[in-house]
Amino acid sequence: MNFIANIWNHPKTSAAGLLIAVVSIAGVVSQQGITLGAAGTGTVVTLVGALASALLGLLAKDPGESACGTTSQQSKLGAWALIALLLPLPFMSGCSETAVAQNIVNWTPALQSAVASVDSAGALLAPTDAPTFAAATAGFDAASNLMTALAKAYLVNPSAGVLAQIQNQIVVLQQQVNTALLQAARIVNSASQQHAMATIQEVGTVVSAILALVQSVSSKSAVEQMAAHSTIKIAEVQSYLNETLAVRIVAGHYGEPVPVARMQVAQVEQSEALAGF
Repeated sequence: MNFIANIWNHPKTSAAGLLIAVVSIAGVVSQQGITLGAAGTGTVVTLVGALASALLGLLAKDPGESACGTTSQQSKLGAWALIALLLPLPFMSGCSETAVAQNIVNWTPALQSAVASVDSAGALLAPTDAPTFAAATAGFDAASNLMTALAKAYLVNPSAGVLAQIQNQIVVLQQQVNTALLQAARIVNSASQQHAMATIQEVGTVVSAILALVQSVSSKSAVEQMAAHSTIKIAEVQSYLNETLAVRIVAGHYGEPVPVARMQVAQVEQSEALAGF
């Protein structure tokens, strides 16, 4: 019964762990359309998640060094609580459509930059591999340009019609990325393959972030329709992805610590996989 002793000896750490679990589970449950009833203008699930986050805030303290020069237990608790509070939960209610639209627009320069890297990557591949890579990524420019235009249009007017176009377009991009990853995996030259996969994943990381944001303002039925058109699932390309690269991109975009970005990336991947992407 050591786990009971641990709970007794470290009640604050145990409480923080429980609250972090509640926040994570509430997010996943909310994404699946489970509400457990209404609570004011929101739902019981989102209320529980918000209360758990608030309690984590009360538990948190600034990380620091203890008198003996090692990080104290309370400092560790505070750090993890603050990390949980910093995590943006795109599938939790409370973010306005305008705020989400702005967040999507904020990602579009990174999308355009990643696609530009793809366009120039062919020259760095072995001559025999360049045609395969070019064919795999041929649709990136047109799809990303349309995605950027729709994101800006949605920011100006976050209407249902524009959102529907965004929902369709982000799935188109996601499928192009997944298809390109599978085709790039066939490149025999290891150096060419590694470079090709990395540049494609840069696009894929941004697309995944935008997809999560689109999910947050989409109805359950709309997400189900999007997932139905996502024929190449995340699970099929997961083994080709470099988590460190994705984490670095997210951390750089939000200007946040790598551990926080790592938790965000994992959370978004879980959310999208559970939604059927």
